[in-house]
Amino acid sequence: MPPRKSSANGSSSSSSKKDEIQVSKSPAEFFAENQSIAGFDNPGKSLYTTLRELIENSLDACESVNVLPDISVTIEEMTQAQFNKMRGVPSGSPAKKQKKSDEKDDSTTTNDVAAEKAGGKGSKKPRRSGGDAYFLVTVRDNGCGMAHEAIPDLLGRVLSGSKYGVRQTRGKFGLGAKMALIWSKKSTGVPINIKTSHVKGVRGGGGGSLLTEDGKRKIGPKVSSCVLDIDIYKNQPRVIEHKQQDNKEGWIGTQMQVLVAGNWTTYKSRVVQYLQQLAIITPYAKLEMAYSNRTDEKKAFNLQFDRRSEQMPAQAREVKHHPSSVNNLLIQQLLERTRSTTLLKFLTSDLSGITAAVGKKLIDRLGSSFDADMGPDEMDDKQITRLVQLLRSTDNLFKSPDGGCLSPLGEYNLNLGIQKVVEPEIIATARDKPGAYDGHPFIVEAAVSLGGKDAKEGITVVRFANRIPLLFEGGADVATRVANSKIKWSSYKIDHKRDKIGVFVSIVSTKVPFKGTGKEYIGDDITEIQQSVKRALQGCCQQLRAHLAKRNALRDVKERKSRLLKYIPDVSKSLFGILEVMQKRKQEESDGVVRPASPRKRTAEWSPMKRIKTNEEDVNSILDRMSKGEISEQILKQSLQEAVEINADAVFGIDGNDNGDTRKGGSTSKKDDNDDKQPLCLVPIYDEPNCPGSNVIRHPLFDFYPMHMSQ
Repeated sequence: MPPRKSSANGSSSSSSKKDEIQVSKSPAEFFAENQSIAGFDNPGKSLYTTLRELIENSLDACESVNVLPDISVTIEEMTQAQFNKMRGVPSGSPAKKQKKSDEKDDSTTTNDVAAEKAGGKGSKKPRRSGGDAYFLVTVRDNGCGMAHEAIPDLLGRVLSGSKYGVRQTRGKFGLGAKMALIWSKKSTGVPINIKTSHVKGVRGGGGGSLLTEDGKRKIGPKVSSCVLDIDIYKNQPRVIEHKQQDNKEGWIGTQMQVLVAGNWTTYKSRVVQYLQQLAIITPYAKLEMAYSNRTDEKKAFNLQFDRRSEQMPAQAREVKHHPSSVNNLLIQQLLERTRSTTLLKFLTSDLSGITAAVGKKLIDRLGSSFDADMGPDEMDDKQITRLVQLLRSTDNLFKSPDGGCLSPLGEYNLNLGIQKVVEPEIIATARDKPGAYDGHPFIVEAAVSLGGKDAKEGITVVRFANRIPLLFEGGADVATRVANSKIKWSSYKIDHKRDKIGVFVSIVSTKVPFKGTGKEYIGDDITEIQQSVKRALQGCCQQLRAHLAKRNALRDVKERKSRLLKYIPDVSKSLFGILEVMQKRKQEESDGVVRPASPRKRTAEWSPMKRIKTNEEDVNSILDRMSKGEISEQILKQSLQEAVEINADAVFGIDGNDNGDTRKGGSTSKKDDNDDKQPLCLVPIYDEPNCPGSNVIRHPLFDFYPMHMSQ
């Protein structure tokens, strides 16, 4: 028998279970520990995400009050020693520094000796790893600003915001600048500095106007300054300084300054790429960025994207939940918050797409346990489940989700944005009709460009979601997969391997179906979105096809002209040599010299087509002109060159405009293919061209048209 376990062990196990304590965490503490969910994966990505969140907050602040955005970004890099000096952080004693330096020198010497023994390369300095530094980031805008008393709660409380609801927004988690504050607290321990000016009665989301009746901009009387920290464990703001002063500058907007750790070396290209793509999707904004380095002034540089358009998209409207998008939890929440007194009023007023007649039909289908006059608070869990099942399975009774609540950029602005940044040779834009998936409306806009500065051969896909650039995980995105595998580029006269193709896809929706926690790509598993992206890209390609066919034809004509001009000297020399031989034979015949017929001379029966007999008068006329010096090798060369030029000009004249411009709705006048074309006979022909004239040389071996003959 196995030995019995001692009671001591049993009591120990029981006590360990009793010692377990349930701990709850605040939202701020959760995101501080799981910062990768919000895009703060590493120091470099955290710096990039901090910039992105602050810039997009500024865009929202400007667009909410219909003000053209002016956004400036300043990034100042400093080393740890400079950061410690600025913050007054005490450093180690000189003795400890010297000891660490000696230890470092000893380890370096040991490594060098080992390297010399291994391969003789010990004298080479080891590569530095890392590159992390500290960055003072300042973002300033001209938006609506923040009310003085609302600043702490707006920026110091995680998962609190004004973007919850069924509406197209750039962000929905209530994070943004709050995560930048959390990252600043984790990496440097420095609070965030806010400076803002606000006009009373004006708020984001269309509340009030910043313009007076005569069109001038209102100015807030005070400027608020706030130094703000956050209590991670309580998810509450901790105000260090909060004061107001007179607005002597006459400025309105917000300036946010945060000091964070980051890595500029690995994410500089991403920051620049983000600003470039942001300039494409917001051509109505003026964006400026200034980077400086306290250690090396030569690394400083500036970026500026001027405003290209003054037409801002209309603001997105908040709508009610569509019946096909609800679930048990949502319906229960709506029932608790509703002000409707009956079930029928609840269906018609708290959900979209349900009329009174449709509501009555739904209640009849629900069964005898439901009544139109019953109160929403009378429904139990089983009845809620039954209601949800019926709402999600009865699509034919409801109106489709309204795409009018969305705010797409617009083809005009998208075209201008791409022209401003990419500078392509040709561009076409298209917007597909509004669609819906799971009760959420969406609109797809697309553009296809060819050429451009810094463009690469092949397909380059640029993606946007709710007017936000998506830079990461592009290979799995629906736009990338459709562009690479669903579009037959060759049928649109486009070589997807050699041409420099830019594909731009912008998707806006009340709920963008992102994949993964990073919200960096949209999967292709939603058929409605995939088909809409495909139709939009096909619409762009169809616009390009007509122009590209014309462009390719003109390119072929230019290449043919170049080849003809290349061989004209040799052709002129050969033709003139033939004429000289004919002239010599004519002279010998007149002198009575008889030559045997050439064995290569073909008769009419041997010709693939019936040959035209030589006209003796035309031959004599040509030879007489040669004797007078009217035909020479140089004259032949010049005449052939003129004929080639006239032929090419006639072909170009059909287009009338060879500048690569593609304007929607433009028409091109068509001409007959034979209009203004001049015959140039440098290849064998077997039918007589429609070229009346007497300067044709007829010969058993060939018919020669040496001069351009006007019709």
